[in-house]
Amino acid sequence: MAKKTLTVTLHMSELIYNVLNTTFLTGRSRNNGNNHEEAANMQANEDEENLNQIVRSIGNAFSTLKTKLSEYISSDGTSASNVLIDESANLSLTLLMPANYKQSTSESIASAAHQYLVNIAIGDWFTITNKDDAAYYMALAASNLQEIREAINKRVRPQRENVDQ
Repeated sequence: MAKKTLTVTLHMSELIYNVLNTTFLTGRSRNNGNNHEEAANMQANEDEENLNQIVRSIGNAFSTLKTKLSEYISSDGTSASNVLIDESANLSLTLLMPANYKQSTSESIASAAHQYLVNIAIGDWFTITNKDDAAYYMALAASNLQEIREAINKRVRPQRENVDQ
């Protein structure tokens, strides 16, 4: 049977925004008027060293995601690099799916992959700035990975063909 190709494109700008916004909202919600410094430290920002950490975390999470989905990944690459991903780049996963793959789950795969990368990056951030929250985001990422696997394994129900006698 022929394989179906599914290309998932994840935009770094969207991933970075989601990390920044989530950490901002978390820090703001924890500010009780007396802990400005602690709340500020929970918030990722676009300062160069912070942005480099976020981008590196997203890149590492993307590499891990490709490993976790390796049985479906289409890749003929013969080289690899640890160079920091460009923050304006797009990340692309090309998945070779079985012919009976249920394509209606494509958006679920893209959404869960986005959230997986964001939650890993936030978990990495909180490992540095607030260890209590790090485990929570890593658990969310594990849940996102399960969502991806579930969506990938959806199949179209077979239909009986008419047979002329």
